[in-house]
Amino acid sequence: MDRITSQPRSRIRGQRIYNGMPARELGSEGWHKPWSGGNGGNCLEAMKLADGRIAVRQSTDPDGPALIYTSDEMTAFIEGAKAGEADFLLS
Repeated sequence: MDRITSQPRSRIRGQRIYNGMPARELGSEGWHKPWSGGNGGNCLEAMKLADGRIAVRQSTDPDGPALIYTSDEMTAFIEGAKAGEADFLLS
């Protein structure tokens, strides 16, 4: 995840999709909780966008910002987490 990639300019309902946009502008359908632990259901929600990017939002703040990642960025994060590269977040 060392490289910075330019993100394609996508639109939904005539609006540009961009990192930090209000998640509500992406709609309410299509959001999934990939996992949920013992935190009362407060977790991350993700949505796959039509252009292959992934939108992420906080489940307790569905109107808050959506973070937009490319498929490559999300793959690098998940593979890194599986390899233990994010373990420092747990200590």
